[in-house]
Amino acid sequence: MYVESFFQSLGQAFGAFVRFIVEGLSGFFNLLTHAVGSFIDGMSGALGVTPSLLSILVLVVGLLLLYSALRAFMRGSLLGGLLWLVLGLWLLGGLIR
Repeated sequence: MYVESFFQSLGQAFGAFVRFIVEGLSGFFNLLTHAVGSFIDGMSGALGVTPSLLSILVLVVGLLLLYSALRAFMRGSLLGGLLWLVLGLWLLGGLIR
């Protein structure tokens, strides 16, 4: 009898610990999701674009093209830098309007 009671209380304690961990992680990820959503809404509002996955993807690709232009200029490649710069500005200009 005493052994069953011990293991039952041990199981309840372990279950309460697991529940505490799961609820804590759930709250953390809910907070993180809300923060990312608010960031995307604020950024898209400032840029004047719709907060969709496609527009965020186009924004990231445009910024990567500008980064490639900067790297090409740092290497001393004027023609490659101008090509990446024009492509990046064209893509971002079409996105922002």
